[in-house]
Amino acid sequence: MKTLFQIIPILAFAATITFSSCDKEEPATVAGPNPEDFHQLREAAIQARTQTATFQAEDGLNFLSEGGAELNIAPGCLTDGDGVATGTVELAFVELYGRGNMLATNKPTMGITATGALAPLVSGGEFFVEVTQNGEALTPGCPMMLRVPSSLTGGGDPAMTLWEGQIDADGDIAWEEEKEDADGQGDRVFVEGEGQQAQYYISFGDFGWTNVDRFFNDPRPKTTLQVAVPDGYDADNSAVYLSYDGEPNTLAKLDTYDSATGYFSEHYGQIPVGLEMHVIFVTEDAGQYRYAIKGVTVAENDIYSFTIGETTTGTEQNLVDAIDALP
Repeated sequence: MKTLFQIIPILAFAATITFSSCDKEEPATVAGPNPEDFHQLREAAIQARTQTATFQAEDGLNFLSEGGAELNIAPGCLTDGDGVATGTVELAFVELYGRGNMLATNKPTMGITATGALAPLVSGGEFFVEVTQNGEALTPGCPMMLRVPSSLTGGGDPAMTLWEGQIDADGDIAWEEEKEDADGQGDRVFVEGEGQQAQYYISFGDFGWTNVDRFFNDPRPKTTLQVAVPDGYDADNSAVYLSYDGEPNTLAKLDTYDSATGYFSEHYGQIPVGLEMHVIFVTEDAGQYRYAIKGVTVAENDIYSFTIGETTTGTEQNLVDAIDALP
């Protein structure tokens, strides 16, 4: 018979094995990233997509982008604080087509409605235009023209209008529709041709972000949904987007976060019940993206959740490819 002193070490050893086994079964946790690191990923995505060109301000510009868009700035159109600008100037141009590029750069298609709410848009292309001289921004003194092949976004759509990007203090963008003057002048977009051969022609007078858009239309009843993300993540160091199946040029974003519940949501209640879509959680991890994608069919007042175990890490291109591969 074993004595008490012989049994105690055996029990202690067994307990050690038990506790070690429990430790191994616990899911791994990942600390949330620094918000600035997440911001830098998005800024790097913008910089990687920025095309540049130098030209003489007095000569004007005819610039053909990598995607096939053509920007025209008339001679003598640019002004500085002293009047008409002359000499060497530099163009910065960004073009975004498809939800993968929109997500990586944090440029979702959320439009401001007549009531001030946000609702998803279908995009015919997002564009950033700026001209500087010696690091100082210039101002256009006349309308500029941008021609965009509609084949880049699935074909011409006569319902498209022009929208201006409004960026808030957190760096998030919302699109505000540009209104034509009473005589039909001012910033506007029109379509020439049909189908994949159609061209969008955009007349605009301000630098910054511009978008060819229309509101996403779905007659089904609408609802509000919520998304729970892992502990340590919030609106400062992560984001949640919605990719609507069959709409490769639409990317919605959940624009509210409740720190008490840990839920991302949206205050506009514009998600169609029965819609098939993919919910996307994205953040930063050691200079790469950490993300998860979940396919759902929307039901009224749905709550979706992500765990760290459902996420994967990858490069920006990995993320873009994963988003563009969605139905």
